[in-house]
Amino acid sequence: MDIKKTILRLIEEKKRLKTSDTVTALKNQYSRQYVSRVLNSLAQEGKIVRVGQTTNTFYVLPGKQDEAQESLGNKIKLRLSNSSLKEHEVLNDINRRLPFIVKAEESIRSIFDYAFSEMLNNAIEHSKSKFIEIEVAKEDNNLCFVVSDFGVGVFKNVMRKRGLKSELEAIQDLLKGKTTTEPQAHSGEGIFFTSKVADVFSLESFEFRLRIDNLIPDIFVGELPRLKKGTRVTFKISLDTTKHLSDTFKAFSSDPNEPNFDKTKVQVKLYTMGTIYVSRSQARRVLTGLEKFRHIVFDYDKVPTVGQAFVDEIYRVFQTKHPNIIIESTNTNEAVKFMVDRVEKPTN
Repeated sequence: MDIKKTILRLIEEKKRLKTSDTVTALKNQYSRQYVSRVLNSLAQEGKIVRVGQTTNTFYVLPGKQDEAQESLGNKIKLRLSNSSLKEHEVLNDINRRLPFIVKAEESIRSIFDYAFSEMLNNAIEHSKSKFIEIEVAKEDNNLCFVVSDFGVGVFKNVMRKRGLKSELEAIQDLLKGKTTTEPQAHSGEGIFFTSKVADVFSLESFEFRLRIDNLIPDIFVGELPRLKKGTRVTFKISLDTTKHLSDTFKAFSSDPNEPNFDKTKVQVKLYTMGTIYVSRSQARRVLTGLEKFRHIVFDYDKVPTVGQAFVDEIYRVFQTKHPNIIIESTNTNEAVKFMVDRVEKPTN
């Protein structure tokens, strides 16, 4: 008996075949281990295609995998060993297993590929976690993914490596962009741009959650009800989105024709920490690292008022030190605008 020809005939007849079904169809003439090796060999030769994972794995003929995969549902959940793990190989495997991603618009695929690769790479290279769990799913009309590790934690890692006082300060720095614990190897752009291109993005680590809802839009920082060891990244985007990854990059370039990440937006409310009066020391904290940018937008949404020392530190002291940096203010109420104007346009 030519076992390979027999298996190909069985798959053609039955449309799909599990290893256990194959052993039974062959009347138990061969061991399960041997049949499994033959199936893997046929798959490597491209004569059959493996679909599914673990106990749900089965084999179909080439060209039938999309139909077969859809019957499994629109969700994948994997636990991966963080040893010689490569994000592009995981991404290729996901795209193969979930046909709805491949069928999505090119703009959505590019967003997913970028965001997922960046977040998985962060977990691989920074978390020091032995295992990484990933989940990719189609929920209603949204493409979602989760990357979880059980390592050092993103906020704690940034805090320690950059000598900050708290995890909240680490969150503030991450939101500026260009924040990395390994500047020689990474630009620090991954989390920043992934959070901007998502509809909803969140980071959960130990005591804190950072949630960015670009549909509202708004940013939320809060405490977690239960300790989350490591980091959990959640990403969601509508399959009907009109967003383009290139547009997101351009939005943070001072020159739309130049692909440079030299513009950022700072949410001032995240530095008030529940206070109304914003001081000079808080201004210095806001300004930390911003000398790397050519264009800075200070967003005063939900900031009721600011102190004279705060605006003086930004609009006079910092601006004098860095005259080539463009400083812009947005969402200022009358009180904030009055204080900013006093510094920008001092009275004689």
